[in-house]
Amino acid sequence: MTVHPSLQTYADAWTHSIESIAELVKPLAEGEWNARTPCPNWSVRDIVSHIIGMESEQLGDPRPIHTLPRDLFHVQSDFARYMEMQVDVRRHHTAPEMTSELEYTIIRRARQLRNETRGPETMVRAPLGAEQTLELALRMRAFDVWVHEQDLRTTLGQPGNLDSPGASIVRDTLLAALPKVVAKDAGAPNNSAVVLDVHGPMEFLRTVRVDAEGRGSVDGSPSLGPAVTLAMDWETYFRLACGRVRAGAVADRVKIEGDQELAAAILQNFAVTP
Repeated sequence: MTVHPSLQTYADAWTHSIESIAELVKPLAEGEWNARTPCPNWSVRDIVSHIIGMESEQLGDPRPIHTLPRDLFHVQSDFARYMEMQVDVRRHHTAPEMTSELEYTIIRRARQLRNETRGPETMVRAPLGAEQTLELALRMRAFDVWVHEQDLRTTLGQPGNLDSPGASIVRDTLLAALPKVVAKDAGAPNNSAVVLDVHGPMEFLRTVRVDAEGRGSVDGSPSLGPAVTLAMDWETYFRLACGRVRAGAVADRVKIEGDQELAAAILQNFAVTP
C-alpha cells in the first residue's frame, strides 16, 4: 500500500492495464509489431515505445538525445514532438528488445509505486519540462495505459477489460471534460441541458448543464426536456472522446434526440485527448 490511499486506486489501475499490455504483446511475431492501431499514426511498436518512454520519465530517467526525421508529417506541435521522441528512437528495435525493455520498465515502476511515500500534492516531472502533482501524474498514467491497452486489443482482435479499474478512471476523466465540450466548444445555449446516456460494460447517465452565464457543469441527475440527448455504447463513447474515431464513422452507433445542429457540434468537438 502507498501512504496515501487516494493514490492506490491509480496504482492498481495502472498495474492491471500495463500487465495486460505486456501479456498482449509478448507472443507477437516481428511483423505484428508494425500493425496500425486506432491511435493516429502509431503502430503496435509505437504505442509500446510510448508507454516505455513515459514510464521511464516518471522514473526520472534522462530523455533520449535523438533528432526526429523530417518526414514525420503528423508531428505538428511541440507536444507531439515531445511524445514522438521516445517513439521514434525505438522504431528499429526488434520484438525481443521491445518486450524485454517493457518488462524491465514495469518491474522498476512497480517497485517505485510500492515504495511511494510522497503525498498526492508533491510536484513531479511532466511533459515539456513542466510540473504536475503526483496524483495527477498517476491518474494520467492510469488513463493513458488503459486507452492504449484498448488500442492494442482492437488491432490484435482481442477485446477485453472494458470494465476494468482503468476504465473507471477513463470514464471519470472524460466526463470531467464534457462541460467544456458542450458549453464552450459546441456553444450550447445558456440555461440548457445535454444528456449523455451510455450503456454497455460501463453504464451511466450524465447531464451537462449550461447556466445563465454560459458555464457548464456535469451531474448524475436526469434533465426534464434537455436540448439534446446522446445515447451510445461505452466503447463508442471512449473511442470518440479519445479521438480514435470520428462521429461520421460511428453514426449508426449514436442515437440523437433533440437539436440536431447542437448534437452535431458536440460530436464534432467530442475528442478531448491531445
